[in-house]
Amino acid sequence: MKTEKQKMLTGEYYLANDETLAAERKHCKQLLKKLNIDEYVVGDGTAAVLAQLIPNAPKSLYIEPPFHCDYGYNITCGENVYFNVNCVVLDVMEVKLGNNVFCAPGVQIYTATHPLDAVLRRSKENAKPVTIGDDCWIGGGAVICPGVTIGNRSVIGAGAVVTKNIPDDSLAVGNPAVVIRKLNHTNENIEVNI
Repeated sequence: MKTEKQKMLTGEYYLANDETLAAERKHCKQLLKKLNIDEYVVGDGTAAVLAQLIPNAPKSLYIEPPFHCDYGYNITCGENVYFNVNCVVLDVMEVKLGNNVFCAPGVQIYTATHPLDAVLRRSKENAKPVTIGDDCWIGGGAVICPGVTIGNRSVIGAGAVVTKNIPDDSLAVGNPAVVIRKLNHTNENIEVNI
């Protein structure tokens, strides 16, 4: 028989108020307090807090507080990942960020989702993983929804709500986000307000 945590990590319906999961979220919040309040000005203690909060990330991970997540251990980062202020990652399932991923202020990444059936929604929830490829830029206030994959070298415009997968080398904007052009990174010299 699976534990509620095992169900959560495999995308099955689970009880979020499970004692083990509640304790893990509380531990995460304690680490977030250290990051967001005690170490608010990024300093010597920040790296130690991040190593505990997001153990599946290299030392090059940079987070500008305040930052919020559910568990931390479900976030996997490549090298040179940057989160600006007020980013939220609901990491009920894996959130995988490649190398050189930059998130502007207020980016929100959600894996948590809920049943459409109202009765089931009273007690259960589930999740879908999110993957962001290498060399991506996620614009300010963008929302990445559960189950989405953003391809390598893509740019998501400010305020975009990404509900579907975005291919490699794409500029996607809007709500819902749509690809408005392919990017040719070898000759790209234009700026986009993101």
